[in-house]
Amino acid sequence: MAQSVASKSSMLRSLCVAVGEGSPWRRSYAKLASSSNAEGRREKQAEEEAEDDGFAVSSGISRPLSEILKQLNKKVPDSLVKTRSESGFTSKYIPWHIVNRIMNLHAPEWSGEVRSITYSADAKSVSVVYRVTLYGTDAEIFRESTGTASVDDTSFGDPVQKAEAMAFRRACARFGLGLHLYHEDLS
Repeated sequence: MAQSVASKSSMLRSLCVAVGEGSPWRRSYAKLASSSNAEGRREKQAEEEAEDDGFAVSSGISRPLSEILKQLNKKVPDSLVKTRSESGFTSKYIPWHIVNRIMNLHAPEWSGEVRSITYSADAKSVSVVYRVTLYGTDAEIFRESTGTASVDDTSFGDPVQKAEAMAFRRACARFGLGLHLYHEDLS
């Protein structure tokens, strides 16, 4: 399913707002977002300028998986990273809705699905298995991951939603998206 230039521009403008001023991501996305349906030449020029900035804007579904993965493996700007403290530990994460937008931008033909929802025997926690599939011109690949949340912990919403968002982010990290955050925690 191909996206129109107008819908891509709208999505890119939304992401530009989330990225913030001064970010190299914002400059690249803003250049592409400024193009319109009638100005195909400007869109091409914006893509070339974005590549000159060292960040290539995705051109849609007709790309091999290696190109999609290369984009997903780039460091996510600090302005999109959030911090959460739980049980005395502080961790960095990318909110699921930002991960979703990045996936839509760089892998527009991705899909995701909940594979299972399982409650523990003592009914104190819930685990979700989530699968993310990427489709490229040369192949399709998937990654699965789990997320677990305490049923008693409602500090960040419904426990099933929390476990699903965690599993989704982790499955995307298996493609490289936000993986740098896990390495930062180790240092």
